[in-house]
Amino acid sequence: MAFEEEQRIFDDFVRNKGLKHSGQRRDILLTFLKTEKHLTADELHRLVKKRNPAIGTATVYRTLRLLGESGLCREFRLDDGAARYEHLYGHEHHDHLVCKSCGNLEEVVDPKIEKLQEDLAKKHGFKISSHKMEIYGICRKCRN
Repeated sequence: MAFEEEQRIFDDFVRNKGLKHSGQRRDILLTFLKTEKHLTADELHRLVKKRNPAIGTATVYRTLRLLGESGLCREFRLDDGAARYEHLYGHEHHDHLVCKSCGNLEEVVDPKIEKLQEDLAKKHGFKISSHKMEIYGICRKCRN
């Protein structure tokens, strides 16, 4: 997988903020981009330490904030309150199915649901700027 576009966006963003693009930030960026998962900062820290044991938790948090500001990821919180980060750049809008037993998150897209949401907003004279939908339950694996 090539992440040249995301790296360019991040490099430009960091440079425009007057910050240096350190090797640690690059390691965090690449680890995040290679992990197609909804990660907490601690999970990302554990993964990136395999690549660079010198990286501290605070550096991961600061880099995630920069990734969010640059438009490459977004932070979201589920019912458990933990902040998670997901890829944003190049990813289409989606909703989440969340297992209350194992914590698994599944990304789902359904054009009919999106249309219903648009119709509902229109009916009430509401202009949507963004939305998120999370459905909580028990996944197939945990039910079996």
